Amino acid sequence: MRKRALITGVTGMVGSHLADYLLEHTDWEIDGLCRWRSPLDNLSHLLPRINGRDRVRLLYGDLRDDISIDQAVRQSRPDFVFHLAAQSYPKTSFDAPLDTLETNVQGTARVLEALRRNGIAAVTHVCASSEVFGRVPRDKLPIDEECSFHPASPYAISKVGTDLIGRFYAEAYGMTVMTTRMFTHTGPRRGDVFAESTFAKQIAMIEAAQIPPVVRVGNLDSLRTFADVRDAVRAYYLLVTVNPVPGAYYNIGGTYTCTVREMLDTLLALSTARDIRVEVDPDRLRPIDADLQVPNTAKFRAVTGWQPEIPFERTMGDLLEYWRARVRAGQRHLTR
Repeated sequence: MRKRALITGVTGMVGSHLADYLLEHTDWEIDGLCRWRSPLDNLSHLLPRINGRDRVRLLYGDLRDDISIDQAVRQSRPDFVFHLAAQSYPKTSFDAPLDTLETNVQGTARVLEALRRNGIAAVTHVCASSEVFGRVPRDKLPIDEECSFHPASPYAISKVGTDLIGRFYAEAYGMTVMTTRMFTHTGPRRGDVFAESTFAKQIAMIEAAQIPPVVRVGNLDSLRTFADVRDAVRAYYLLVTVNPVPGAYYNIGGTYTCTVREMLDTLLALSTARDIRVEVDPDRLRPIDADLQVPNTAKFRAVTGWQPEIPFERTMGDLLEYWRARVRAGQRHLTR
């Protein structure tokens, strides 16, 4: 019998790319958990397979609803769980902290409790975030797994809870649960509330003469290490298939480190438009920022043999092409 994977948050950037990876590289059946109102844009290329019941199906549930999560877990009875669903926008969490905590902390507990309650011994990946480390002193770089948590947003606080809940279920109930702290990862389908994606979207709109030649930005001085989402989902597959260790926790991230300003310069250099101005928009600034995000990934690499393969320049180019295609298709977008 084929193995079955449950991906929560399948309509997001990472969830949709993970579905693509598993369909191409395994013979597993894929269950994707999403809310009934979730946009399906990121799954548009998979809709024929979903409609034809060809190894992919959607299950509907909400992380804030116990009954729907329990029902989805019982219906799926997965061998592998990739818990990716979350309120994942750090800046939004300042405006909606309670919703963020409810969705991310209690939502994770609901998924794990449903697995435990129904006796489903799935190998489970709980996706935390590098944001748990928050404001790290320079002398702690690169950040390893034992670096202390200093979260700098309600989102980051919620991901501390997510991380600890995953480890608790492994230790208390003997479940094979592992947590990851993925550092910045991006590429096609990245949400436009994230810096590199909103920059690419604005550039594509400028090229199409939809907006004036001005890219609006937030903090450009933060240091980030970038990985490609397609490398990230390959890492997640290896996490659950290569020596899964209950309770293990790993940093995962790329190898290309630069400031947000340098990342924007890369996108601007790829643009066909010239004389684009850059202006700081106060609304894009966080009250407090995790400004040094450079990972030490030696632990994860030693266990799985994973390493990133897609160069930064290709990631940025593919992201810009993604937004160009959406703009060419006649879609209208906010300049957020």
